Amino acid sequence: MAISFVLLLVFVLYGADGSHIVGGRDAAPHSRPYMASLQVRGQHNCGGALVREDFVLTAAHCQISVPYRVVLGADSLSGNEPTKQEFTSVKSFPHPNYDGHANDIMLLKLNRRAELNEAVQLISMKAGRLRTRSLCITVGWGDIGDNNTLPSTLQEVNVTTLPQETMVNVSVINLDVCKYHWSGLPANVICAGGYGTNKGFCQRDSGGPLVCNGIAVGVVSFNNFRKCDYPDVPNVYTDISKHLYWINNIVNSKQTPQI
Repeated sequence: MAISFVLLLVFVLYGADGSHIVGGRDAAPHSRPYMASLQVRGQHNCGGALVREDFVLTAAHCQISVPYRVVLGADSLSGNEPTKQEFTSVKSFPHPNYDGHANDIMLLKLNRRAELNEAVQLISMKAGRLRTRSLCITVGWGDIGDNNTLPSTLQEVNVTTLPQETMVNVSVINLDVCKYHWSGLPANVICAGGYGTNKGFCQRDSGGPLVCNGIAVGVVSFNNFRKCDYPDVPNVYTDISKHLYWINNIVNSKQTPQI
């Protein structure tokens, strides 16, 4: 993963790394039209979600010093699909209070507006508390086997929100349970996947969305470093609802992007 050495050290020390879809399946063609692939030198590095025609939401730890090539409308990153649209990121907006763990969220301004069609669509963002028993998925092109094995097509995995008393071997986890397993868990997060299951995310799924009932509720942040197949701690997402004021301020700003 193309991250700076300093940032990599941060995640190693914390025992976590935002990552791959494990225990998932191929997504149906163009069933997740909001998905973005953030690429460096033609290689997929992080995921993201299209939240306005010219803005992609991703993770702050995906920030790099060069512009991303942003690919929308793709199922396979290796194929030459006619539905693909390619862009350049002209400015990144990491959350001002991102400290290496907390507030792991970022917006990328694109060099032009995406053309919306069947293969490229916006996704709405969640305002308010995530309800229990929601139908949720995590989506990405990340590693599928803890061995730098990238999938040929977009992957997805189901997670389910259930009350605390039924938390055994389910995917979305009560925050009190999550805090017990993650010492120093940042505020404003959602825990889902991992923790006694073989389903969740891994390397290069960073920045992708947690989607419940068709709405983006979280951004892939971190998990147990390099241990994705059977993680002993929950996967952690940034809670989008806690950052909507900041997101709306950025996307509605009239400031000129800097290249």
